[in-house]
Amino acid sequence: MNKQKQWFKDTIAAGRRHTVGLQSDGTVTAVGDNKYGQCNVSDWLDIVTVAAGNVHMATNTGNTHTIGLKANGTVAAVGWNKHGQCDVNDWGDIIAVAAGWRHTIGLKSNGSVVAAGRNNEGQCNVSGWHDIVAVTAGDWHTVGLNLDGTAIGVGNNQYLQCNVSEWTDIVAVAAGYLHTVGIQSDGTAVAVGQNKAGQCDVSGWHGIVAIAVGSNHTIGLKSDGTVVATGWNKYGQCNISEWCDIVAVAAGCAHTIGLKSNGTVVAVGDNEYGQCDVSGWHDIQLPNKI
Repeated sequence: MNKQKQWFKDTIAAGRRHTVGLQSDGTVTAVGDNKYGQCNVSDWLDIVTVAAGNVHMATNTGNTHTIGLKANGTVAAVGWNKHGQCDVNDWGDIIAVAAGWRHTIGLKSNGSVVAAGRNNEGQCNVSGWHDIVAVTAGDWHTVGLNLDGTAIGVGNNQYLQCNVSEWTDIVAVAAGYLHTVGIQSDGTAVAVGQNKAGQCDVSGWHGIVAIAVGSNHTIGLKSDGTVVATGWNKYGQCNISEWCDIVAVAAGCAHTIGLKSNGTVVAVGDNEYGQCDVSGWHDIQLPNKI
């Protein structure tokens, strides 16, 4: 479909208080807070990628949702649905999904984008987008990667987290609470938005092949399987310097997940609701096998 590098589809996802993993047989497993049913994924089948809604720590709530993209291009959703963010049953021809706090984004095979959920900040104003090859959803904003390596953003822009229009040569994007990060084709990273905790201090990174963004921290996966981190570290969510053999990363509000090449998973950070209890997981789908 495109000339841009899409490093992988997400086979692990982290929300505010829960973590989701796609198993190699197309089923899904989840741990953590399940107050709104966001972990009720055990009956999902034929899933090819997963996404989890995130919530910044200040809300002190676990009202999030989980999204699963099926092999046939339809979408499944469970969890908090106050704003209609789980109303995706009629979507079709979807090739990628992203979950914000109260909205869900779907990328169609023709490069157009659909959205469901809260739109008070304009985060769902994506109907005019085209030639998109990747999407990401923050708490209140949405960013799309264009076919030509540029980016586009809509939604809350209080901290300039949507000011991505001048980016070029981008191959991946990730959005958090109030910041946005992009990878350039040379493996360097760029970031815009709030930087109170240093979550945008990525200018010295190199060899990056994937990124994950939590509420106030940023994770970078390097080509050698090691991981770098910057930003808020109150719960140890950035303590990943000893990780190795990692093939994918995900970031929740205050925890970080890493998928190893043998299909097992490691986690650091806030574990109040058991969202880091993934040591028993195995046979998680490797991203390069999708």
